[in-house]
Amino acid sequence: RKLFHDKATKGKFTGLAWLFLGVPTTGAVLYDDEWKVMRESYPDQFRYDYAISNEMTTKDGQPMYVQHKMMEYGDEIWPLFEDPKTHVYMCGLKGMEGGLKEAFGPLAEKDGIDWTDFVSQMKKGNRYHCEVY
Repeated sequence: RKLFHDKATKGKFTGLAWLFLGVPTTGAVLYDDEWKVMRESYPDQFRYDYAISNEMTTKDGQPMYVQHKMMEYGDEIWPLFEDPKTHVYMCGLKGMEGGLKEAFGPLAEKDGIDWTDFVSQMKKGNRYHCEVY
């Protein structure tokens, strides 16, 4: 929200912010109306997608988690990961890190990149921010 609404930053952000939110039920989606308004107000700069694990399923009928939702956009997201200006912020359960590997490890491998080394380099470059519990 700060990128678009804070007096000090309003109008200065020129990149793309893409929020993936994962929750078990629709009732647990936080700030949904606000995110949708932001997406409508800044269509070229803000994308918003969510996975609702107890209500949505993957193509093969499994519960939809964030990594599965991200995989739907893998061909769009992976080039962003490779861009040195991109920052990844992840917050949630510790197992979520494995989900990113599940989503992007194969794409990295296809490009001849080792996912673990790639994440390590992103961390060294202060581009990979992870808060898990």
